[in-house]
Amino acid sequence: MEILHFVCNLKDIRLDKYLSEQCSHLSRSFIQKLIAKNYVTVNDRAAKAHLKLNVNDKLTVTIPPTPTTTLTPENIPLHIIYEDNDVIVVDKPAGLVVYPSPGHPNHTLLNAILARCPNLLKRDSPRPGIVHRLDKDTSGLILVAKNEPAQADLQAQFKSHSVTKQYLVLIQGHITPEQGEIEAPIGRDPLLRKHMTIMPNGKKASTLYQVIKYADNYSLLKITLNTGRTHQIRVHLSAIGYPVTGDKVYGAKASFLDRQFVHAHILKFKLPSSDELVEFKSELPQDLKQALEHISDSK
Repeated sequence: MEILHFVCNLKDIRLDKYLSEQCSHLSRSFIQKLIAKNYVTVNDRAAKAHLKLNVNDKLTVTIPPTPTTTLTPENIPLHIIYEDNDVIVVDKPAGLVVYPSPGHPNHTLLNAILARCPNLLKRDSPRPGIVHRLDKDTSGLILVAKNEPAQADLQAQFKSHSVTKQYLVLIQGHITPEQGEIEAPIGRDPLLRKHMTIMPNGKKASTLYQVIKYADNYSLLKITLNTGRTHQIRVHLSAIGYPVTGDKVYGAKASFLDRQFVHAHILKFKLPSSDELVEFKSELPQDLKQALEHISDSK
């Protein structure tokens, strides 16, 4: 069982909508089911999904333990950038969860991979083949191992920080200097358990950034991660006052974009089979291109 606590910082927002924004790993329909079964309280009282919240309302969400489920292959179309006997590089669309979790028991990238690589079903692992992840609303390149030796090899590369991961990110404001490094330890927020935050006893985190261009009151950045903490890009940039555009969790909603402007643009690693260093690139998807056009036109 998992128990989450929140203190509302908004006024006149529906309970289910607020929780769906705070718990990005849970679907809104799953949250509504929790509310209907009285697993959600507001100021220690059961509430309805349509309840309008007030600032400082105290919310408690209880997520009951879920029975162990069998991973199921699903024929979900994937945009494959590269594939060999050991690895698959996928260009993941925004909105696709990487692996099953509470609220997202299926229809994930892993379900699609299992349909393509049924041998992974023989593995005694809840996430066979998964060596790293992207947030649900982050698009771009993700790497999957097709067998156990390849997975061990790739995990070792990630652990030694020899995998290069570069992102294209749009932030609010003109960040200066035009290139730099953000170093700040990241840990789980003690008040919002599904959020990450800067904290002294957190894990070491390092983010390199370089301005590609300024447009209106925004900066388009190339981000290189030296570490891979949960929500690292969004937490670091928000902490220095330049939140990611469209990020509903860490504070920069945008009327012209339905999700955070974070795209996994370049992935560089060594092939497990040959030790050859390879690099793959994914261009911006249409929604992010349109977001850039919107701010360019607003000058």
